[in-house]
Amino acid sequence: MTLSVKELFDIKGKTAVITGGSKGLGAQCADALAEMGCNVVIAARKIEGCQNLCAELEDKYNIQALPVSCDVGNPDDAAKLVDAAINRFGQIDILINNAGTAWGSDPMDHDRKGWQKVIDLNLTGTFFLTGKVAKTMKEKGNGGKILFMSSTAGLVASKRQSTPAYTATKSALVMLARDLGYKWAEYGIYVNCLCPGYFPTDFSGRALDEKTEKAAKAIIPLHRFGGEDDLKGVVAFFCSKASDYITGQYIVIDGGATL
Repeated sequence: MTLSVKELFDIKGKTAVITGGSKGLGAQCADALAEMGCNVVIAARKIEGCQNLCAELEDKYNIQALPVSCDVGNPDDAAKLVDAAINRFGQIDILINNAGTAWGSDPMDHDRKGWQKVIDLNLTGTFFLTGKVAKTMKEKGNGGKILFMSSTAGLVASKRQSTPAYTATKSALVMLARDLGYKWAEYGIYVNCLCPGYFPTDFSGRALDEKTEKAAKAIIPLHRFGGEDDLKGVVAFFCSKASDYITGQYIVIDGGATL
């Protein structure tokens, strides 16, 4: 039976877990899914931000939202996050891996602890959390949608920034999505990757001043940074049946900067 476009994008009543979800790009993803009627589990290290956003989304969209304190780099926290989501909603339909961090340092004299901190959260913790969620999706037999939040920093090199651990992990997520998308297709589990360009957030905006902002916008064909509405449509697409013939892929959302 042919589905209408509205039916293809319908995720009302599904459950989404968003890591790093209390602010920045994670909060944008949570807002988009909640607006479409999806129940959301907002996970981040600081519970206050999760609680505030959950209250806002419940009031705004009349959905159910669960705040969970979680350090994705901590295996115990990751397990508790999955258990909390399953106990509250019965299953996880969508996972958005947005939690991440960066460490700036000269590659010739890099701090080992800083390197390991980024690897543990951005790649190792994300991988094992994804495996736990995918296992529940397989057991429930309903499949699911998984998104990794990579970055254009994982696709192209930069002279201006020196964050080798960050770029390495973001590049790794692209290949991880391809590998897991291939392996889990038989279970109806779709794994894809978003690669945003520069979206000013609490995390990234601190690196900007007037001069660097002007220079950065000059090399973007659309001459602007990503805004609050620029991820919503892509997220809705990849988290719904509208993307049911796409897995193991990445999409760049950067205003043409990597062209």
